[in-house]
Amino acid sequence: MWTLQDAKNRFSAVVDAALQGAPQEVSRRGKPAVVVLAADEYHRLLAAAGGQRESFSAHLLAFPAQGSFEIERMQAAPRDVTF
Repeated sequence: MWTLQDAKNRFSAVVDAALQGAPQEVSRRGKPAVVVLAADEYHRLLAAAGGQRESFSAHLLAFPAQGSFEIERMQAAPRDVTF
């Protein structure tokens, strides 16, 4: 993992390593921040993720029908209030 400062100073090495097929992780303030990867790998990941995703309307239609399940409600009595 590269620190941000090292990645800035040696950016061509970061890019070269990513192009060789090894994604390069960069940290900022000791925490992982970004990953540099080759453009063709990025596009492959996008295509793979898009193929598995259903549409939002299909997601909504997959919910159970309104009357097919019951939700138990807690039976609470109102508290006494004096004015």
